Amino acid sequence: MASALGDVTPYLVVLVAVATLGPLQFGYHLAELNAPQDVITCQAKSVSALGKLMSLASKKGSAAAPDCIPMSPASFAAISAIFTVGGLIGAIAAGPFTSRRGRRLSMQATAVFYLLGSVIEAFASSVPIMIIAPFLTGIGAGASTVIVPLYISEVAPPTKRGFFGAFTQISINVGILFTQTLGYFMSHDSAWRWIFGTGVIVALAQGLGLLIVPESPSWTANVKGDVAHARRDLQRIRGKHSNVDEEVEAWGAGDGKPPGEREHLLGAEDSGPAEAGAGLLSPSSSGPRSQKAHLGFVQVVRDPLYRPAIVAVVGIMFAQQLCGINSIIMYSVSLLKDLLPISSAVLTIVISVINLATTIASSPLPDRLGRKTCLLASIIGQGSSSLALALSIMFGFKILSAIAVLLFVAFFALGLGPVPFIMASELVGPEAVGATQSWALGASYIATFLVAYLFPIVNEALNNTLGGAGWVYFIFAGFALLWAVFITRNVPETRGKRDADEVWGRARRAD
Repeated sequence: MASALGDVTPYLVVLVAVATLGPLQFGYHLAELNAPQDVITCQAKSVSALGKLMSLASKKGSAAAPDCIPMSPASFAAISAIFTVGGLIGAIAAGPFTSRRGRRLSMQATAVFYLLGSVIEAFASSVPIMIIAPFLTGIGAGASTVIVPLYISEVAPPTKRGFFGAFTQISINVGILFTQTLGYFMSHDSAWRWIFGTGVIVALAQGLGLLIVPESPSWTANVKGDVAHARRDLQRIRGKHSNVDEEVEAWGAGDGKPPGEREHLLGAEDSGPAEAGAGLLSPSSSGPRSQKAHLGFVQVVRDPLYRPAIVAVVGIMFAQQLCGINSIIMYSVSLLKDLLPISSAVLTIVISVINLATTIASSPLPDRLGRKTCLLASIIGQGSSSLALALSIMFGFKILSAIAVLLFVAFFALGLGPVPFIMASELVGPEAVGATQSWALGASYIATFLVAYLFPIVNEALNNTLGGAGWVYFIFAGFALLWAVFITRNVPETRGKRDADEVWGRARRAD
């Protein structure tokens, strides 16, 4: 970890920490209903022995904020599912918006959605009002998972983009662990409202933190056309003694240096002052020459130059979900309730801890081993774990089942968890990166919905038809094999590549 950080400035660390509060809230709101479900729906007063003790010592909820909201399982399912719908809308809309208006303003907009959703959730007293809240937080979540990986990839040093790119997935896991731990203590009486109230605090922290976050230098140079301003921001992020010339040159929009400095470097013998000054890009003159028209959501898939990248990122996102991770994250309580001698509430925390720890430990690997290598190792590991889990459930090997689940989560964190969030920004140029990221995250939300909705149905159907249990994990093992072949054939390695043209091995396009 220390070698991966190298000469990273404290300012960059602060920027990444503030930016990743968005994905952290994605994980937080994704799992916030898990622990308090029975309490919210009036099925129980608490979900754990600790909760019962705290319930005895707590005060009753007020009339304005009742202890629970009576609802049917279908109503609760609608509340849970609407988060995914909001996420899909946010992911699709965020790409074009962040391309036009910038990363900073887009992240500020997500903080507003998180804040509004959390406030409504904390004080909701009926199902219709409760449904509005996860829809709003879902929009913020979907947009965050598009915008934040782009921003991080554009402010992180080129040699450390894989390392910092992993922080999107790390922050999601931190959010999941945070809300599940909080749920273990607060899932009783009306105390569950503090789980949502904490979301208000995190959203306010994000909004205030973004006041000190600069715009992405790459966006400022390539879209806004202000190369000099972009260079100053990049120099501050890298440190005043760092050489940023190579990164600025990669923008293809001039060097952003003041005329006097440029003239001094060229030397009087190469050109006179008037001749040298004529070729410079000042903030006012660079705009028309450096700006590139951004591509929209539909345009990017119609252009044959970008279509292979769209196929690659959409395939990676489907692989992330169809290899079965959410069957563990969302249904591990019922799956493992007879396999380990601990409560289901504690079990979810243990799985989250393992997921987080493995993601952190694996964060330097994309830059050392390569993105594609990590993806393939992750898929092969998950496929093997799925096969082991299917066989162990069928033959009643409980310890092997538990080990297979833990390995399943660990292999996901190795590659399929963090790497997909990096790839969109490395497979296309800045003019198409917003739309490409929207395609990627839109595919992710669709695949997530398919697994979340179909897994219990398919699992029950197979078990009833074939007898026994565990058959569905043979399907996930088969999917792992198919996606390994897909990634081998369709996803290029991006580690160490300067830009998208080098990734795809093609000549540079003229602006």
